[in-house]
Amino acid sequence: MYSRIKTCTLEGLEGHIVQVECDLSRGLPKINIVGLPDAAIKESSERARAAIKNSQLDFPLKRITINLSPASLKKDGTQMDLAICIAILAANGEVAEDKIEDYIYIGEVNLDGQVTAIEGALPMIISLREKGYRKVIVPYKNRKECAAISDMEIYPVNSLVEVVEFINGEREIKSQAAEIFQESSKRYDVDFSEIRGQRLLKRAMEIAAAGGHNLLMIGSPGCGKSMAAKRLSTILPPLTFEESIEVTKIYSVAGLLKDENLIKERPFRSPHHTSSSVSLIGGGRIPKPGEVSLAHNGVLYLDELAEFSRNVIEVLRQPMEDHSIHIARAQASLTYPANFMFVGSMNPCPCGYYGHPTEPCQCSTQSIQRYLGKISHPLLDRIDIHVELSPVKFKDISADIKEETSEEIRKRVIGARNRQIERFKESNYFCNANIKDREIKKYCKIDRDSEKIIEMAFKKYHFSARSYHKILKVARTIADLSGSENIKQDHLLEAIRYRSVESKYWGSR
Repeated sequence: MYSRIKTCTLEGLEGHIVQVECDLSRGLPKINIVGLPDAAIKESSERARAAIKNSQLDFPLKRITINLSPASLKKDGTQMDLAICIAILAANGEVAEDKIEDYIYIGEVNLDGQVTAIEGALPMIISLREKGYRKVIVPYKNRKECAAISDMEIYPVNSLVEVVEFINGEREIKSQAAEIFQESSKRYDVDFSEIRGQRLLKRAMEIAAAGGHNLLMIGSPGCGKSMAAKRLSTILPPLTFEESIEVTKIYSVAGLLKDENLIKERPFRSPHHTSSSVSLIGGGRIPKPGEVSLAHNGVLYLDELAEFSRNVIEVLRQPMEDHSIHIARAQASLTYPANFMFVGSMNPCPCGYYGHPTEPCQCSTQSIQRYLGKISHPLLDRIDIHVELSPVKFKDISADIKEETSEEIRKRVIGARNRQIERFKESNYFCNANIKDREIKKYCKIDRDSEKIIEMAFKKYHFSARSYHKILKVARTIADLSGSENIKQDHLLEAIRYRSVESKYWGSR
């Protein structure tokens, strides 16, 4: 007696169809699973046996061989439990064989026959859709994330018995209605109006949010670096449907999806400075996404940047440039997206008071150089905007001046992003920070006088070629915020201002 049904396994964010074949033969009762299964799949044999018996279904007392095809593909995860149970029941005549191949089965099965949620349901559904499959049976708790794909028939189930009765025509299960995507309407507990003074910082954060630029804040303790970073999310543009799907796929694979709904807000990740390089880029036996991928389409904020190990900081260079991260391990070699906006904050020295107008610095020249030396020039080159902050003055704190709200700033940011979307409608990116170097002249044109200005700055501050391109991209964003079609001299001068801080602290190359 033989049966064959389909399920899915993930390799990174890409799903692969797996044929689950079951053969019943004479011999001692035993379940053998072959086809490069991992430990979790091998354990499915015991879960399947208990689940079928505890569901009051007939379990065959025969030699059971389960083959997972293609045998050359490594398979992991517990999502194959449901398919293995149905394959055994179909081979034993408990399930109508003429209908079992109409569906793809994914789900983990408990010993009592309950079907529970799995990790990575959404990327599986998307991969199945791309391969032409339309009918999928999924755990009930995964129904909301799967319903994001409108042209799929998603059948949510709670138990193994429900699946058997549904296939045999004894129970009706309605497919999950597709969720209509709506932008997030979250109200934040913090606001930019709470930041007193620091107009340069707020301006820099507005530019960074408008163009997706990386940002570094340098200043003494208490000048508002962390406070401003925590409010950055309040001025970022909303996620589009496509961006929301990308982010949700990553969180689904990582097992961090809350409430089983689509993620509709841009991620804001802030790992502690004791984090390892593996926690940042991802890893494990079967590599899982790290912080750089969890921040995809959002913000990766590193507070106290110079307190991170230099080796940890340096692993950011490649994903900041390529917007993806490739993780190679013995068991798998996977690529995850990592198109994030990097924001870092740090003190100018170990004690924090180097250059402070009133507090004396207690650090030696060598300790300052060693402290700043943790941030390499190649990493600084990849950060578009550098801002030096001064201590907040008493008159700024006590003045009864109405500061701009996050909503007011956000409107300008969205306006600038809309201009970029229109400009790049024939390209595959949506913000100025992602402009390819070969297209700089196309999108960031400047006149002859502006060329002379940037040439003088290039020689004075010893800019690299990458810094030159970053300045033009930032100037393009400043022009978008002002509603200008062309980059003007004042836009370029402001952009240069955000690169001059590097020469003060790190010197020339």
